[in-house]
Amino acid sequence: MLPSSDTTVVLSVVGALVVVLEVALRVVALGVIPGNRKPSTGMAWLLLVLLSPLVGLVAFAFLGSNRVGKRRHARQREINAAMNERVDALPRAGADELRPVVRTVVELNRGLGALPLVDDVDVVLLEDYADTIAAMTEAVERAHHHVLVEFYISAWDDVTAPFFEALVAATERGVSVRLLFDHLGSRGIPGYRGFLRRLRATDIDWHPMLPIQPLRRRFRRPDLRNHRKLLVVDGLVGFTGSLNLVEPGYNKPANHRAGREWVELMCRVEGPLVTELAAVFASDWFFETDERVPVEGAGRPAPDPRSAEAVTGVKAQVVPSGPGYDEENNLRMFTTLIYAATDRISLTSPYFVPDESLLYAVTTAARRGVAVELFVSEQSDQFMVGHAQASFYEELLRSGVVIHLYPAPYVLHSKHFTVDDDVAVIGSSNMDQRSFALNYEVSAMLLGPEVVSRVRQVEDHYRALSRPLTLDEWALRPRRTRYVDNVMRLTSALQ
Repeated sequence: MLPSSDTTVVLSVVGALVVVLEVALRVVALGVIPGNRKPSTGMAWLLLVLLSPLVGLVAFAFLGSNRVGKRRHARQREINAAMNERVDALPRAGADELRPVVRTVVELNRGLGALPLVDDVDVVLLEDYADTIAAMTEAVERAHHHVLVEFYISAWDDVTAPFFEALVAATERGVSVRLLFDHLGSRGIPGYRGFLRRLRATDIDWHPMLPIQPLRRRFRRPDLRNHRKLLVVDGLVGFTGSLNLVEPGYNKPANHRAGREWVELMCRVEGPLVTELAAVFASDWFFETDERVPVEGAGRPAPDPRSAEAVTGVKAQVVPSGPGYDEENNLRMFTTLIYAATDRISLTSPYFVPDESLLYAVTTAARRGVAVELFVSEQSDQFMVGHAQASFYEELLRSGVVIHLYPAPYVLHSKHFTVDDDVAVIGSSNMDQRSFALNYEVSAMLLGPEVVSRVRQVEDHYRALSRPLTLDEWALRPRRTRYVDNVMRLTSALQ
């Protein structure tokens, strides 16, 4: 045993080394963390490292990079080139009658996502959860050649069983059925193991996306996810939007006890836009399997009762985005469209946690006289995101944005917005930094007054059910709630 004086010396030396190490870690972090990051993101990470160097750097090592690796970036460029070749045969929409700024957005999207503006698209909006599942099931039941299914969350439960049974029946009559679902997104739903067992008993060709499997050397930042939702049948009919393949309470007893259900919006499309959705699926299938999937369109499907509800002749463009791209495709489209607004903007997002560029676009639009409204859930289903979102409400309200709170216990999960009377965007993307930088998303930009009017009817329905949030009401929040809001706002930038 060391004498007390020697012990004191050892402890002093160890303490000094710890201090030197912490200082060294902070100095290294100052020169490493800000590289190729937004200033707000870099500052948030630096704050965490400065407060706790060891914890901060460990967290940064696991969560600090939104890169998916050189191999996946190379694959993205390869698949973009392939998509260019495959969609070259699509009839391009004329853009002369579009507003000049909308034409520039079309070109922006084309350059970022490799997909053109197409014409003669028929669009049906689907608001009802059960009706959406039924519409997708009916489309699969009509399949003759192939079915492409890609959903962030997939679960085989009482609500989705007819859809999966239709997929199985399709394989039994010789239809090729491919299914993609996000590994962690689906794994978090009760019954996941049973879901896999049922899939293994079928002839469906299925794969989890972005799997976290360290023992198979498949590991990356765990919150880089594929958040897309789409279905393509025979190259004739497509679906995309916000709905996951799971019952509206996500199979969670707590949600059922609270009466909490998710409110969604999907669109059913016919025409050349279906080929673009198939191209997005093909890119994800290629990433996971190295197999190329044909994406050529095949004309129009047989008459369907829902076709009578369609808005016809729509100009449209699919915009894929995600960490495999060099740019934040969805964010660039969103901000450009918002700056282009001259009359009205209606935003619907379950998770509205904007970065500086989107926040400035929205608040600037309101301050220059554009009528801006935001539809969000009265009660968020996610603690951290809900508080981070709430931290922006005061600034939004002071700038003139009208915030509509969709009544609890429902979760307004649909993701769409309209700009003036000529642009609507519907898809899987939230308006938060996760959807911009960490998630693979897919959006459909729909152009024309008729389709915008139809989306506005959905917004009118939300408005009738919601209540406006006032600045006076918001000022009455307890101080502890404001504190948590502000702390969670900082965490939203830790990417």
